[in-house]
Amino acid sequence: MVENKKKIQFEQIAVNIYFIICCMFFVVPIMLVITSSFTSDVEIRLHGYSLLPREWSMVAFQTLFRVPQRIIQAYWVTAYTAIIGTVLSTVVMGLIAYSLSRRDFAYRKIITFYVFFTMLFSGGLIPSYMFNTQVLGLRNSVWILLLLPLCNAWFIIIMRTFFQQIPSEIIESAKIDGAGELRIFFTIITPLSKPVFATIALFCLLGRWNEWFIVLIYITESKLYTLQFLLQRILLEVDFVRNFVVNVPGIHHMINLRELPSLSLRYAMTVLAAGPMLLVFPFFQRYFTKGLTIGSVKG
Repeated sequence: MVENKKKIQFEQIAVNIYFIICCMFFVVPIMLVITSSFTSDVEIRLHGYSLLPREWSMVAFQTLFRVPQRIIQAYWVTAYTAIIGTVLSTVVMGLIAYSLSRRDFAYRKIITFYVFFTMLFSGGLIPSYMFNTQVLGLRNSVWILLLLPLCNAWFIIIMRTFFQQIPSEIIESAKIDGAGELRIFFTIITPLSKPVFATIALFCLLGRWNEWFIVLIYITESKLYTLQFLLQRILLEVDFVRNFVVNVPGIHHMINLRELPSLSLRYAMTVLAAGPMLLVFPFFQRYFTKGLTIGSVKG
């Protein structure tokens, strides 16, 4: 018995050490990114990256917030479109998936094939651009950020598979009590499907928070720039100025390159862009694994 207890304790210690090492592989890079954002470019080039820099510097953040109104506006646009768009996407995809999960729905197979077909083939960028701009008139509109990524075929299939595992007797009993389809969905199906809704909502939120391609194609007004697109533009502007100063003789004395960071600026942008998502993720964590595994057991 004593030997068995010692063996079990040794195995637990080994497992804990293994997972601590695995966690370090994730935690240390994040810490390096944060500390590097508070380090000057000169310090990085001379001494490399370190968890505790010799000299703390705010130059990278000062460069980003040189015009704070741009960052605040981009944060507002990104947060607004991410939150509202995630709610809309989750509800719309949930309604579609619920319809496809009902075996008494006459056109279930046809619509399921149509949804699956869009995963394999798409209309292309040019037809989509012409339709969204010339037919719907969504160019330079916040609606393009809300409606274009509204549905995802793979997410619909995951939610449909999850809904199929809910006993049909629950729905039938609700119908006997006089409940309509919408009431069944919002009062019965939705509470029972929190794991899959939370998982899909997290994916939608991450996708919309990191959105920049839609802005590149459809948006020209700076007030509608998302955070990711604005940070990319700032980085391109700084790199352009640095290359201009280096390559054009006689102008380097007019601009101090120390005030135009390059390496630390990238890490400061990462902190600004990824920070809110790191804070949001723990609220979805308890549903994350369950939602993925249960929603993808059956095809």
